[in-house]
Amino acid sequence: MSIIEQAVARMGLLKRAGVEIGSIEEIDLHEAINKPEEDEPLERSSAGGTAARAPAGKAPGELRPVDTMPDATSRLVELDLNRLDSMGLVVPSSPRSQVAEEFRVIKRPILANAHGKGAAPVDNGNLIMVTSSVPGEGKSFNSINLAMSIAMELDNRVLLVDADVARPSVLNLLGLPPAKGLMDVLLDDAVSLPDVLLRTNVEKLTILPAGMPHKNATELLASGAMHALLVELAHRYSDRIIIFDSPPLMVTTEAPVLAQSMGQIVVIVEAGRTTHATLKQALSRVRNCPVKMVVLNKARYARTDGYYGYYGYGYGYESDRNRVPGEKVVD
Repeated sequence: MSIIEQAVARMGLLKRAGVEIGSIEEIDLHEAINKPEEDEPLERSSAGGTAARAPAGKAPGELRPVDTMPDATSRLVELDLNRLDSMGLVVPSSPRSQVAEEFRVIKRPILANAHGKGAAPVDNGNLIMVTSSVPGEGKSFNSINLAMSIAMELDNRVLLVDADVARPSVLNLLGLPPAKGLMDVLLDDAVSLPDVLLRTNVEKLTILPAGMPHKNATELLASGAMHALLVELAHRYSDRIIIFDSPPLMVTTEAPVLAQSMGQIVVIVEAGRTTHATLKQALSRVRNCPVKMVVLNKARYARTDGYYGYYGYGYGYESDRNRVPGEKVVD
């Protein structure tokens, strides 16, 4: 059978299964015929023929969700784990480091809320925004550490999204060059999410870069396309935790807009720098989010072996709109 005949035969099978397709000119013949066997969308029916197979939970003709896209469409990047370890980041090769132990404590209630095991059900609990009141408090450092720590779990996959589109820093901290990402997906219909995802050598960690900066970033983050993307991410992949490294709350309007779709918000507070008033004002800008937590960053504490001067992390919930538990240690 010739290449054209094979393609026509394949079109016939898809049509009989109810999948809408274009004319023969619109089909990439090389892709249609040489597609890897593991991505073959056809399976045997009970009658012995063939039938189109759509991924579970989606109708024929819809775009396949990210996790069913061929791995070849996303790019594999190599993280220098030794470098990250030397920077004080959580890495799989040092599971018992001080910072790894601290993030084990921080992630537990977050994972409980994400999987519906918290005190109350949380809508979009697996969408987690990490932010701060002002720049420089360590939100990106904490975003990466939280993502790395969760990726080391047996039952969770993590997507780390650099949503600070005005001043992206996730790729730079990880030692990776700039790349297309979130803004490109929202701006260009020809760019799909799998095209810009970066798989890493940390098996369960994937990165979505910020992509190109854009003057209408706030409008794009508040657009229908962004909302559809968030709904897809939140509900399609129940085992995936999505962490958004967000802009600071007091500097831009992007963060409050993004917060409207989040299930959980983690606010990073720099000990000795952030005032009570600033933190309260920042939290007031995300008051509609069901779960707000505070991580005290760069807090000096005494180790059990008697040494001082290391950085640690405090942790707490915002119990109401007027008080932050543990706020006496912020200043």
